[in-house]
Amino acid sequence: MILVANRIHVADAHRDAFESMLETRVALVDSMPGFVAIHLLRPTAAGQPYVILTQWRSRSSFEAWTHSEEFRRGHARIGTLPAGTFTQHPHLEIHEVFHSAPPSEAAGHGASA
Repeated sequence: MILVANRIHVADAHRDAFESMLETRVALVDSMPGFVAIHLLRPTAAGQPYVILTQWRSRSSFEAWTHSEEFRRGHARIGTLPAGTFTQHPHLEIHEVFHSAPPSEAAGHGASA
């Protein structure tokens, strides 16, 4: 299992356009073999990047996605964003999951630490 984090710095003035573009292209990945989950993370403080976090059964599944027609179609939409949307080059991180734990019983029941 791998997690892929794509960290993307977006100018404040273009956040709405960026989020709208993401919402329309996310569905393209859903049917890809080996795809497990996607999370779109919005920054909570100035200067932090958006993070597109995807989970894959294997690295080869992720790499097959990056060579697919769906990937090309989704990423072509980036060109529709206004000039100056991105303030830095995106940064891609790929991590292998070596340990995972399910949520505790108390997690969804209002228990406090």
